Amino acid sequence: MFLPIDEKQFKFWKLRRDGLPNINIARSFNISRQAVSRALISMDKRIEDTLLEMAQANQIEVESINSERGILFGHSIPLDASAIIFVSAKHGVQVWYEHEGDCGACSRYTQCIELLWDLADEMKIKLEKTDDPTKLADELFGKLRGLA
Repeated sequence: MFLPIDEKQFKFWKLRRDGLPNINIARSFNISRQAVSRALISMDKRIEDTLLEMAQANQIEVESINSERGILFGHSIPLDASAIIFVSAKHGVQVWYEHEGDCGACSRYTQCIELLWDLADEMKIKLEKTDDPTKLADELFGKLRGLA
């Protein structure tokens, strides 16, 4: 499912995820609080549907989901690994599998580090500085589990 990150509904959703109350979102856009609430209910449903579709497409059994935060935790059946699916305003919908890898030798090292730091920033989560994506992911997703 396509998530329209340039639409107002998604902007409202992101602002709420950032901690802005509905009334402040309404004031920022000069609309009613009820209009914001209706838009957020619709966006939450779209986010949930997208997360569930991604889980199904990747054969991930759902353990928990939080559409207001845009995160789903589950377990990959074929890979026998924990997985997280999340919505990032910068990176779109992403799937991450828990794994131990040789990150230093991986061609995606830089992309993984950037993705994890960007998600932590979007979610307002402070992390220990490390250059190991596996450790960074473990810390980030451990903290996110408390939100799901």
